[in-house]
Amino acid sequence: MAQNSQVVLEPRKSPVQARSVASVDAILEATIQVLLREGKERLTTTRVALRAGVSVGTLYQYYPNKSALLQAALKRHLDEVTGAVERACREQKGKTPALMATALVTSFLEAKMRNGEASVALYSVSSDVDGAKIVRQMGVRCNKAIVGMLATTREPLMRDLQLVASMLQDALAGVSRRLLESSAPAKQFDTLQQELIFFACAYLEACVQESLVQAAR
Repeated sequence: MAQNSQVVLEPRKSPVQARSVASVDAILEATIQVLLREGKERLTTTRVALRAGVSVGTLYQYYPNKSALLQAALKRHLDEVTGAVERACREQKGKTPALMATALVTSFLEAKMRNGEASVALYSVSSDVDGAKIVRQMGVRCNKAIVGMLATTREPLMRDLQLVASMLQDALAGVSRRLLESSAPAKQFDTLQQELIFFACAYLEACVQESLVQAAR
């Protein structure tokens, strides 16, 4: 489906009071439920409002159309994944590269695939709601968090940390995309997670060894 450049994707307003936050949470959760049950073509603001237990008027206070709903649901999902990565990076500061890599992979994949069906459904509508832009924004946040973590490793990395972080991010994105496009992601999850941990640990260990060689010269 071609993206109409005139479609408004941004929310009309942000919730402030606790009641408003609860309404928005219900609306976004209902959006995912309707998307899973009906598919993106049959998803309507009326169906979402009914599922959320709010009036259509309440829904329109925040989201002007179904594209805005889908984009907001996608943003919330990616923000949760990014938040998990940021927390893991804060907790791993000062630890070994192996512990950092393991925590990074585990936190990302578990957050990404916590609700596998919802992740797959949101992935399928990403191109309709300017998902690439959202992914880039979240990628910047993840890169900053990973760089901050790597800068504190017990074995200093004498490399471009932004590049190292980007390589790790690309590996994470590649494996998560494979899971999302798989016909049975749950069956592959454990194997691919362990392989990705092995890959990330080996990559950071190689960076450490190269830094030690450079320091000895």
